[in-house]
Amino acid sequence: MSEQVTPYKDSNLGKKEQVTQMFDTISGNYDGLNRVISFGIDVKWRKKVLQLVSEKNPENILDIATGTGDLAILMAKTKAKKIIGLDISAGMLEVGKKKIAERKLDTIIEMVIGDSEQMPFPDNHFDAITVSFGIRNFETLDKGLTEILRVLKPNGIFVILETSVPEKTPFKQGYAFYTKYILPLIGKLFSKDNVAYGYLSESASVFPYGEKLNNILRKNGFIDVVAMPQTFGVATIYKASKK
Repeated sequence: MSEQVTPYKDSNLGKKEQVTQMFDTISGNYDGLNRVISFGIDVKWRKKVLQLVSEKNPENILDIATGTGDLAILMAKTKAKKIIGLDISAGMLEVGKKKIAERKLDTIIEMVIGDSEQMPFPDNHFDAITVSFGIRNFETLDKGLTEILRVLKPNGIFVILETSVPEKTPFKQGYAFYTKYILPLIGKLFSKDNVAYGYLSESASVFPYGEKLNNILRKNGFIDVVAMPQTFGVATIYKASKK
């Protein structure tokens, strides 16, 4: 299991509350900053998630840790009848709601404030569930995964897109330098929250990836678990299902 990394080292709040505070603070410039940090490659990764989900022809989709709704909006291309974007940050959701309204997707996508570890949905409810760059922010990973398994329909698809660490030279060394020095610097220059992007890079460096995360998914009841590294391993897409 990953060690507990929190945004604010001197805070008395739990990880969940700290993450909420952090994302509320950076919500206004989160989208633009993410494009800069990832050189726009994150758009390509999300399209691969869309392809995996589309193959299942889902009628209803849940996007957890939806943030400003990028992936939820993209999921509208699946022709699903209902898409719910869930997040604990009201600030991120407000930005997402504006984007959804601009695209006239209000009747399809609903943004809901809520906790991924205690979701307000019935058992076996969603055909597809996605989490994009949010699973490492769960306070208790096992609890969050158990809850996801509960609301996923049997034979439904669960797709995670998350950062990972390249294992081959020179990508491993380049990634380590970029995440330790460059990413936090960019965050400080462009974000109101000086520690936010330091936390995001630190949490990425200690979060389990590849076969370690595969095994955690299996332990929590998921089947047909597959990890697909992206762009030299700087991110990984995980696909899983439910009996």
